[in-house]
Amino acid sequence: MKVLLSIKPEFAFKIFDGEKKYEFRKVIFKNPDIRTVVVYASSPVQQVIGEFEIDDILSSSPDEIWELTKKYSGISEMYFHEYFENRLVAHAIKIKNTKRYKKPMSLKEDFNVLPPQSYLYLNEEVVY
Repeated sequence: MKVLLSIKPEFAFKIFDGEKKYEFRKVIFKNPDIRTVVVYASSPVQQVIGEFEIDDILSSSPDEIWELTKKYSGISEMYFHEYFENRLVAHAIKIKNTKRYKKPMSLKEDFNVLPPQSYLYLNEEVVY
């Protein structure tokens, strides 16, 4: 099963460059069967640029998550702590097997969905 995540372009591209090996989330999807993340690079790019497999999902205090992931976070420590400010739990999706699409796709035309605020489950029928 797949989930679509909206990710800021600067971070989305770092995932496919191999610089960012963790995607951080305040809220994680409830479905434990999710194996693949489809990446929507949000504004100004506004395109689906690729996908990756989920290696693991780490959930703990922000301080502990930072210690475990900082080497491959792809973000600054300041940005990380601002993002998780006043949160007791931070989630880090460990990325493996990235696949950048040769041709980016449109959410509306190729998936018939609107950009998700956080995440969106995708039907398996979608052909990429």
